[in-house]
Amino acid sequence: MNFMVSAETDIGIVKSTNQDSLSVKIIDTYQGRMAFAIVCDGMGGLEKGELASATVVRAFDKWINEQLPVLTMQALDQSIIFSQWKDIISEQNEIIGRYGDSQGIKLGTTVVALLITQNECFIINVGDSRAYVINDNINQITQDQTFIAREIALGNMTPEQAKTDRRRNVLLQCVGASDKVYPDVFYLKSDKNTVYMLCSDGFRHEITQEEIYEKLKPELLISSDIMMQSSKDLIKLNKDRMENDNISVVLIRTF
Repeated sequence: MNFMVSAETDIGIVKSTNQDSLSVKIIDTYQGRMAFAIVCDGMGGLEKGELASATVVRAFDKWINEQLPVLTMQALDQSIIFSQWKDIISEQNEIIGRYGDSQGIKLGTTVVALLITQNECFIINVGDSRAYVINDNINQITQDQTFIAREIALGNMTPEQAKTDRRRNVLLQCVGASDKVYPDVFYLKSDKNTVYMLCSDGFRHEITQEEIYEKLKPELLISSDIMMQSSKDLIKLNKDRMENDNISVVLIRTF
């Protein structure tokens, strides 16, 4: 199995800085080619959200460069991968929190990351950035760690009400601004001819899953250039509909 990748981010129509950070790469390992991606959506006083998000991306990039080669010298153990990822997030939560305290500000970031091997897919999530799998249809894999997602799950709010609720961006936890962070993890089998998508919440507020699917279904994404242009088209659609957040999307297409 091989991979094509693309990554697009946009400051949007309102904010003066882009506080999203992202990374995507294809990696050659002892167990064959793999792909890794991460999207972090930062927030914080004095426009320091971009510092929080970039710090977490760098920490995961360091893991890719230093730890993954060691792990791939033998069969991958999902419990080890998820344990190391949780340790990274816990450590970054403390580092960012201490920095915020020293500056007298509150800052933090969401994180959604995935590793795709020849047979497996590992995903970790904190906050409301999302991971999707797109093949015959589109499936949201992660669950938003937000106030309104919890209210919907408890039956206190409908999805329709949530779309216009002013608390829709209130996170239950994020890296750097929570005393403790409890990531969600997901394990899937990887498939050929499938699109794996990570995005910040700014990418999906103003467009529907059906619109995403029609633009990003695997049979249409036959080159990295097409992947890039399709992502830009959806970002533009979000901006045309007056999305006021930064907008980021990463795609990995298997073949």
